[in-house]
Amino acid sequence: MGVSFVPMSEWFTLLAQVDPPENLSQRLLTDFTIQKILRAVLAIAIAYGTMALIQGTINWLSERVPRRLRLLIKQSIPFWKGLILILILAYLLNLFFNLSQNNLIALTGTIAVALGFAFKDYVSSIIAGAVALFEAPYRVGDRIKIGEHYGEVVGYGLRGIQLQTPDDNLVTIPHNKTWTEAVSNANSGQLEAQVATDFFFGHGVDVEQVIQILYQAAYSSKYTQLKLPIVVVMQEKMWSTQFKLRCYPMDARDEFIYKTDLIRRAKQAFAHQGLPYPRLVPQTMDAEE
Repeated sequence: MGVSFVPMSEWFTLLAQVDPPENLSQRLLTDFTIQKILRAVLAIAIAYGTMALIQGTINWLSERVPRRLRLLIKQSIPFWKGLILILILAYLLNLFFNLSQNNLIALTGTIAVALGFAFKDYVSSIIAGAVALFEAPYRVGDRIKIGEHYGEVVGYGLRGIQLQTPDDNLVTIPHNKTWTEAVSNANSGQLEAQVATDFFFGHGVDVEQVIQILYQAAYSSKYTQLKLPIVVVMQEKMWSTQFKLRCYPMDARDEFIYKTDLIRRAKQAFAHQGLPYPRLVPQTMDAEE
């Protein structure tokens, strides 16, 4: 199949046939009437109310179903929000624009150029949010860390997500942070998330006794998910021996309550056995850092 080239003179003819901007706008836009504006405002209000109702209903329902189903139900929120946004956008476009095939192509190009210049970061966040729906670096109910912020994903919006931190602050993070920031996900859609608790003792401590106490603290806690592994690992420091207890609570929400319970149980046993804690020397610590 041969490739045909358009002569330069025909290019000028084609360009001359392109409508000027004022003709294009007249061809694309329908008549703006009070009735249409009221219908648009009503549609936006209904869409906003529907999204709020869906989010509230799903959150309410997720707290009343068996715990293993909570995250599965909450993770449907972004899908319903996205569906409503697509429907309301299609309705508004059909209301105010003549959406023939040629007009739709012209409108799409115009909107793409306008958004690209005026709302670059916003559009980047929307695209990143759509990509995140498929790649799933985070979902509603996950406990994640992005930059300096750590917490549970409690909201998934068009522009960003909302994290509820351990201090009960609500932090909004744009989706486009995933282009440049590492995302650390503790549970990745699962109900359980590993909790690592550190303990430090002098170098002369009875290692086997410490390990036994840590295992007993984990197995005796009411928060421990016994179906998942419980592990104690050690590391030598210049000024102490570090013991790290790795185990899982039954619900990732109980992370900090669980860690507190483990420390309380372990320290009671350590005090009863009189195990030696390290004596910290500031110069030694500074040298190690």
